[in-house]
Amino acid sequence: MESTKTEHDYHYSFIEDKENTSSSCFSEIMEELKSLLLLAFPIALTALIFYSRSIVSMLFLGHLGDLQLAAGSLAIALANITGYSVLSGLALGMEPLCSQAFGANRPKLLSLTLHRCIIFLLLSSLPISFLWLNISAILRSLHQHPDIATLARTYLLFSLPDLVTNSFLHPIRIYLRAQGITHPLTQASLAGTLLHLPFNYILVTRLRFGVAGPLLRLAAPSCLSVCLEWWWYEIMIVLCGLLMDPTATVASMGVLIQTTSFIYVFPSSLGFAVSTRVGNELGANRPFRAKLSAVVSVFLSAMMGFSAMVFATAMRHMWGRMFTTDKDILRLTSAALPILGLCEIGNCPQTVGCGVVRGTARPSMAANVNLSAFYLVGMPVAVGLGFWLDVGFCGLWLGLLSAQVCCAGLMLYVIGTTEWEYEAQRAQLLTLADDVEGNDSGVDDDGRKVSLTGVATVTPSPC
Repeated sequence: MESTKTEHDYHYSFIEDKENTSSSCFSEIMEELKSLLLLAFPIALTALIFYSRSIVSMLFLGHLGDLQLAAGSLAIALANITGYSVLSGLALGMEPLCSQAFGANRPKLLSLTLHRCIIFLLLSSLPISFLWLNISAILRSLHQHPDIATLARTYLLFSLPDLVTNSFLHPIRIYLRAQGITHPLTQASLAGTLLHLPFNYILVTRLRFGVAGPLLRLAAPSCLSVCLEWWWYEIMIVLCGLLMDPTATVASMGVLIQTTSFIYVFPSSLGFAVSTRVGNELGANRPFRAKLSAVVSVFLSAMMGFSAMVFATAMRHMWGRMFTTDKDILRLTSAALPILGLCEIGNCPQTVGCGVVRGTARPSMAANVNLSAFYLVGMPVAVGLGFWLDVGFCGLWLGLLSAQVCCAGLMLYVIGTTEWEYEAQRAQLLTLADDVEGNDSGVDDDGRKVSLTGVATVTPSPC
């Protein structure tokens, strides 16, 4: 009898421990979800404010005429390809270092990284500026319409001050975000946006500056991804200039890129949040919390992707009317929007996945994934459908769909096979990088050698 009671007590105790462990795991998941959303919300709000400035400019340009809208779309594409994506990609190199340095309590490395990155971006702006000044001749050699090429150069000329501003803006945003500081950027961007609408009205409508007006106050979208992805998106708008009726196709592609930029705000904000969380936790030598953050964010991104698909499909007959009344542009836009919605099912998880990979300080991994998906899969499909099989405008978007599906699959595989304990050890070395000279072994502040195999002791979670 006593033996049976002991077994019963043991069995009850085992079930109770299991329930406590499950409850602990659930509370940790909810805590991580709360941390991600608290960090992502102000980032998304800031990105939406920046996006509204771009939308306002496009709306004013659309009312100037189809030629101005097409030239503006091409100019923004070229600015992204040759300028903003380069600065964004270079600045993203400091993100894992800053987030892990903050998690490891290394303020000196955090500050030094900011200063170096600003100087690096300012120097990088010089050749970009020279390219923009000579863009008209380059566009003509690529068989773009002469009027569109001339107006596009004017756009880029007035965008040069914004290029220099972004050399400061990108590093400062990453520096503050790595420390969980997001509200100052939201307030500053809101102040600039409140001035943007009246400036557009005065410069474009009242003073009739026309093309130059919107660009005087235009700040490019800074919802960043890896350069290769930016380039692929914007190369499509250049390819549109080679299709039949280039004015309509380029203008429609510009409207659609503004649409995907709007949707991109949400997964990119979550990507920045998870990059910060993963970097902070790895820097603090908590690999389980980093993994938990990655898993929670991927599930959130899947929900975002399906929501974006529903939005794009439901708005396919109404969205284009915000920008223009031209029937050809509206027809192309409504035909491509459902394909754009399908693209977002892959785009949202892969964007958040890029944030996870950045948090683990593996930018080359993300670059390899984007190179394979967008250029070895997406580009041949887009060119083949758009030009060889005469599918035309929608063929380019089907190429993007194939790239996004491939990219999402590869990125999820990378995250699923990540060795989080190893990444935590690597983060300890990375935050000591400023003290290390020469090889894979470093010396800490007390003069002791630090090696990869002995840098950290990881305590497993009860989950």
